Amino acid sequence: MSIRVMLADDHLLMREGIKQLLEFDGSIEVVGEAGNGEECIEKLSFCHPDILLLDINMPLKNGIEVLEEIKAKKIDVKVLILTVHNEIEYLIKAVDIGVDGYILKDSESAELKNAINIVMNGESYIQPKLIPVLNNRLVSRDVDKDKIDSLTSRELEVLVQVANGMINKEIATTLNISERTVKNHISNIFKKIDVSDRTQAAVFAIKNDLIKLF
Repeated sequence: MSIRVMLADDHLLMREGIKQLLEFDGSIEVVGEAGNGEECIEKLSFCHPDILLLDINMPLKNGIEVLEEIKAKKIDVKVLILTVHNEIEYLIKAVDIGVDGYILKDSESAELKNAINIVMNGESYIQPKLIPVLNNRLVSRDVDKDKIDSLTSRELEVLVQVANGMINKEIATTLNISERTVKNHISNIFKKIDVSDRTQAAVFAIKNDLIKLF
């Protein structure tokens, strides 16, 4: 029985090329195609693929947004991201959401087919050359989690205000505490998260999703 695959990529030539590669030996059947994120979500409901090969750069909804919607709606499909993006931020985001696999478009066809088979068998697949940098980032993030956990709730409040660009006087007014207390909190925060100035503290807060940038 062949594996049912759907392709979501905004480049028609890319979809045609991948389809030919996948269907060459009869073990994989491409049952649907989509050129943008909204079309992808719509077609999943009646194509019923086993695996969705999902690009990140797509109009209307990008691949990360599609993945989030698939998880939110509990759509029964395994998702293997196939992308040109080797930036760790995309991989981390996809892994956090719950992607089943992540592979780059410069891979050989044999590696892509192997990834599809691994994902189909219920295992996850991350392209081997991406694993060291992923592990390094996850270890770093675990360290950051320990640092965040070391902060008191008041220190977290102060850190968020610092990251939002407030000066000590403004923080004191907002939190109804004295400027001296604010200064003491900031000194403790810097020690706990291992930074030396407000800019580094703001970067720490943003990187760890303590505040959102819009």
